[in-house]
Amino acid sequence: MNDRFLRACRREPVDRVPVWYMRQAGRYDPDYRKIKEKYSLLEICRQPELAAEVTMMPVRKLGVDAAILYSDIMNPVASIGIDFDIVKDIGPVIHNPVRSAADVDRLKPIDAEGDLGHVLETIRILDRELDVPLITFAGAPFTLASYIVEGRPSKSYMNTKALMYGEPDTWHKLMGKLADMAATYLRAHAASGAKAVQLFDSWVGALAPHDFAEFVQPHVESIFARIADLDLPKIYFPGVSSGELLPLLSDLRADVVGLDWRVPLAEGRRRTGGRFAVQGNLDPYVLTAPTNVIQERARRLIDEGVREPGFIFNLGHGLYPEASLDKLRELTAYVHEYSQQKLSSPEVSL
Repeated sequence: MNDRFLRACRREPVDRVPVWYMRQAGRYDPDYRKIKEKYSLLEICRQPELAAEVTMMPVRKLGVDAAILYSDIMNPVASIGIDFDIVKDIGPVIHNPVRSAADVDRLKPIDAEGDLGHVLETIRILDRELDVPLITFAGAPFTLASYIVEGRPSKSYMNTKALMYGEPDTWHKLMGKLADMAATYLRAHAASGAKAVQLFDSWVGALAPHDFAEFVQPHVESIFARIADLDLPKIYFPGVSSGELLPLLSDLRADVVGLDWRVPLAEGRRRTGGRFAVQGNLDPYVLTAPTNVIQERARRLIDEGVREPGFIFNLGHGLYPEASLDKLRELTAYVHEYSQQKLSSPEVSL
C-alpha cells in the first residue's frame, strides 16, 4: 500500500507530500455525473459495489494518495430517528426538525450494523480493493445540529443558536447524542477497514471562540476521547472561517487538523501549539485560474508546509462541481513532482 498519507498524518518522513481533495468523488467528474443521472446520492450509498466504485474513481483518475469514502455526513442521522432527504440545489432537508427537549428525547442510539450495514460493506470492499488508505468520516455535532435544528442549510443558524443560548440543557443533550452517534459510527468504520477517520465540522466557524468552548468543544473532545484507542490517524476539520477557534484545539486527541484557506499553514501550526500534522489549504476556486497560477499557489503551500514534518496537501474546503478534472490531475502531479524535489534538497531534512 502507498502509505505516504498515513506517514504524513503521524508526522513521519515522506518522500513527497501526499495529496487528496475533499469531495474528490463528485460532480466535476463526467463519469460521476452520468451515474448521478440514474441514482441519487443516497441511492448510491445504499449500493456498496457502486459506492465503492465511485470512491475509487478519483484514485485512478487523479493519482491521489488517499481515498475518501463516498458518503454524506447525514447518512447516520436516519438511524437515530431523523427523517431527511438530500434535495438538489438545496442540500439536506429535514422533515422532523429538532427544536425542543421532547424532540431531543425521541432520538435513539445509532444502530450502525443494523441501519448502516451498506456503508460498512462499502468500507470492507474498499479495504480489499484499494492500494491507498481509505479515509472515512462523520459529521461533528455542531454541523449536524445546524441542519437538524434549522431543517435545511442556513447562513445565519438562527434557530440553532436560539436553542444553544435559550435552552442550554437541551442543547447539550442533543450534542451529547450526536457525539455518541459519531463516535460509535467511526468505531464501526475502523472495525470494517478504515485506515483514517475525519470529523467534519464545516460550519462551526460560525461561533465565537467562547461559545465554541462552552457549547461545542466538550462534545468534540468526547468523540476523540472515545476513539483514542483506535490505531489509525484521526483528523479534525473545523471548517471554514474557523481560524479563531484553532488555539482552543491544542489538547484535542487528534493527529491532524485541517485548515481552510484563510489561515496560513505556519500560523495554523502556531495557533494549535505545533502538536498536529496540518492538512490543506488551497482555496478551491484557485482551480479557476490558469495552470501557472495554480502551480504558483501550490508551490507556496508546499514551501510552507514542508518546513515541519506532517503536511498533507488538500483544499481549504470541498471541490465544486465546475472544477476541471484535467486541472486536478495536473495539480496532483505537480504537487508530487515539486514536493519530491523540495524534500530531496539539502535544506529540507524531514
